[in-house]
Amino acid sequence: MNKKMIVFMSVLLWMSVFSFSAATNAAEGVDKESVDRYVEDYIDKNGLPGAAIVIVKEGKVVYESGYGIDSDGQPITENTLLRLASASKPFTAFAILQLADEGKVGLDDPVKMHLGELALDDPRVEDITIRHLLSQTSGIPNPTIIPPADTLPEQIKNLHTWKLQSDPGDRYFYSNANYWILARVIETSSGKEFSAYLEQEVFAPLGMDESFNTTKSTDTAEGLAQGHITAYGTAIPWPPLEQMISGSGGIVTTAADMGKWLAMHTAGGQNASGQQLLSKSLLEESYSPQAGSKKHGLGWSLSAPDIQPARISHSGVLTNYQTQQDIVPSSGYAVAVLLNSFTPTFEHAYEISSGILQLTEGQEAEVGAAVPTIIDLTLGMITLVYLALGIRGIMRSKKWATKRKHQAAWKYYLRLTPQLIAVIGIGWLFFIVPSLQDNSATIKDAFGLWLAAMIFLTVIFLVACVVTARRIYYRVVLK
Repeated sequence: MNKKMIVFMSVLLWMSVFSFSAATNAAEGVDKESVDRYVEDYIDKNGLPGAAIVIVKEGKVVYESGYGIDSDGQPITENTLLRLASASKPFTAFAILQLADEGKVGLDDPVKMHLGELALDDPRVEDITIRHLLSQTSGIPNPTIIPPADTLPEQIKNLHTWKLQSDPGDRYFYSNANYWILARVIETSSGKEFSAYLEQEVFAPLGMDESFNTTKSTDTAEGLAQGHITAYGTAIPWPPLEQMISGSGGIVTTAADMGKWLAMHTAGGQNASGQQLLSKSLLEESYSPQAGSKKHGLGWSLSAPDIQPARISHSGVLTNYQTQQDIVPSSGYAVAVLLNSFTPTFEHAYEISSGILQLTEGQEAEVGAAVPTIIDLTLGMITLVYLALGIRGIMRSKKWATKRKHQAAWKYYLRLTPQLIAVIGIGWLFFIVPSLQDNSATIKDAFGLWLAAMIFLTVIFLVACVVTARRIYYRVVLK
């Protein structure tokens, strides 16, 4: 009887262990159908043209896929070339950390030690260190309008009139210039052109055979998916705003290649062959809060305490692309999302990545309301109402002028102030801003930043011009 009981209990124990193991594995697995359903629903609901995603766990790619189409009708896949935008910055940081590993730079070295050509109109430039640049605490600003440049040295030269926003190391100020400077430091410290360094020391060891760096946002490449802007719930193919983006956002890559990059990060800095590309200590340092920037590491952003699970991230935005990469230390998962579109009022790539991470945590991922579409359509309705009222005002210009024909000239023209403010303000935005400092922006680029808003401003501008002209005309005629 005792023997039978022992056998029976052993079988029950074995079955319970087996059941627990199976349940654990199921919880840790990725339901690919759920991922597909979530991403497809998301891009359909928000009118996005396409997306490419990759999911990694503890050094292994567990799923990669593409959704939607390019503007030429080609399907977006995990092998489609897309711009990484500012999510390129962790690659620049990784390259600097490799040089630190080799003793060629020190994280707390003054930047001027490695880049004597760096000159700002501020004596505090002498106090800026490599660490300050990496953690975005150098105090260097991030102006929207700057002169054009075709190379890193030329871009660095453009900084000579800039002043710091704060003392180096004091506080966080996001600036692309920090990463232009770091890319140039990589060149002077390694003796290799920045793009060549990435190719030889980062992409090749990881097997990222499709990835490469570009100097400008307008650089073309065979197979690069056309970027889009979104407006009123639809996507429109749109050219990029011309910018010098090497170091700060120039990488072109695929979701499949991003899987190899994130696999290395979730494998302690080792590539698929077991080669250590960066020491674990420096890798951990890159994920750690820095002085003056508690939510930022070296090339990475750290999630706020209320974001669960905690993640190490970097997003990317150009005027026609949007990206997100997230690493979750608690689960070993990492996700990258690449979009061939840009939406000014919402971070779709972040939202898609967050939904996928919810699925990896065994939670439900729901597609919320299409907030950008609602915003654009609301703005569109306001535009139509304003246009109708504007046409009414144009048609009534003679009556308006007749009613006031006996007013003093100064008082009459003073009443035109609201229209003149609209003409001058919006005209300055459309026609003057694109030419400031001989920058390469155009009126079309301004429309690409937020098409629905720019159409609204255009209607205001045109109505104000016509109303003002007609009221002045009737003032002269009726007098």
